[in-house]
Amino acid sequence: MLRSTSLLLSLFAFLLCWGAALVSAVSTSGNRLLAVFDEVGEKENYSKFLGDLEGRGFQITYETPKSESLVLFHLGERAYDHVIFFPTKTKGLGPNLTPQILVNFLNAKGNILHTLSSETTTPNTLVSLLAELDITLPTERTGLVVDHFSYDTLSGAETHDVLALPPPVPVRSDISPLFSAGAPKDALLAFPHGVGAVLGPREHLTPILRAPKTAYSYNPKEQADVLDVADLFAAGQQLSLVTAFQAINSARFVLLGSAEMLQDKWFVTEIAAPGGKSVKTFNREFAKRVSAWTFQELGVLRVNWIEHHLNEVAAVNESNPHIYRVKNDVTYTISLSEYAYDKWTSFSLPANDVLQLEFSMLSPFHRLPLTLDETHSTPEASAYTVSFKLPDQHGIFNFKVNYKRPFFTNVEEKNTVSVRHMAHDEWPRSFVISGAWPWIAGIGATVSGWVVFVALWMYSAPTGKKVGSKKTN
Repeated sequence: MLRSTSLLLSLFAFLLCWGAALVSAVSTSGNRLLAVFDEVGEKENYSKFLGDLEGRGFQITYETPKSESLVLFHLGERAYDHVIFFPTKTKGLGPNLTPQILVNFLNAKGNILHTLSSETTTPNTLVSLLAELDITLPTERTGLVVDHFSYDTLSGAETHDVLALPPPVPVRSDISPLFSAGAPKDALLAFPHGVGAVLGPREHLTPILRAPKTAYSYNPKEQADVLDVADLFAAGQQLSLVTAFQAINSARFVLLGSAEMLQDKWFVTEIAAPGGKSVKTFNREFAKRVSAWTFQELGVLRVNWIEHHLNEVAAVNESNPHIYRVKNDVTYTISLSEYAYDKWTSFSLPANDVLQLEFSMLSPFHRLPLTLDETHSTPEASAYTVSFKLPDQHGIFNFKVNYKRPFFTNVEEKNTVSVRHMAHDEWPRSFVISGAWPWIAGIGATVSGWVVFVALWMYSAPTGKKVGSKKTN
């Protein structure tokens, strides 16, 4: 009886730990998700998208802006880890969702996914939040992006308001292709009834999906009959259709210009670009990746350990010492991991990207590329290392790694050490210093000349006196 009881308790403990592991393996920042709808019943239109989130372990709470129980903070702590805003017809979101509260939520490392629709005016609260992030919407707080060359010929043959776009590829080769990796060559995204935004020069903003060069945004209510190019809000790649913002604390905000692309209809339908064949949309996989990035399931970097030590023969190579000597040979190694949905994996640098180490006082004395150290790397972590000689300057220095790239959380690590000058018994003999050879030669020449002079002086006979006849008068 006791044995069976202990087995049951062990099984219960195992299941409890297993369940806790499943819950903790969702996102690096938590699994509490708030979904805000105009009416809770609208969630049925997004059942596949929300079901995918629940399948990944998120605990979703559904609320409306009018709900009195809706709060983002409780006793000074976040009540939710992530928030999704779906289009709502209310002009404001109430006293519990003011722009300042949303900014505080981002400052508390909360993440927000905000969706738009050309058929619904964006609430003033969210427009003010976008202004804080340097994102601009049309003056009327809505708009419609159309393209007469890249549209779905099956559902938008006349209106051209359902864009058929390929999955976004990085604009630079040093950016990771998180949103397009593995996509079929003929994959297409359906972007129906979308709103475009214009981004400011803020460095924390990155467009995930830009509009094609032939697209433009206009107000269908006021510009339906006559369209003046001068009155357009923006056109071409000025329009960002899906925008990512990552704060200094790595909190994330994504502006999705088309909420309809998350609906069940656009997850299973087929679309066709002009002159192309019909294919099933890539929307479901794209929605998964965008939401995973927003909610910190993708693009999250972790520093596992850092080590620096002497790299000299017959030296005590202590790990992470607090003091070095000028001109010491040292080795620096950092271990990094990347989170992918439910596990930590080794971090691989994107093509043409470089991870650098700075050894600096007030300004860098060295800025060196770190290379992969396969000896200390594992499937769960990658080690990057570099060896170099310390500068001939004593003082307080920092080993600093400052890696900030689009779609990755920020890595900023600083280790402070002292660099002392040479001790009196550590200087090398002067004859091994090439710069001292002229001085040594000068001393040798002076001494040699003096010895020769003394030898000549001492061993040279004095000159004899001349004996002459004495003159007589």
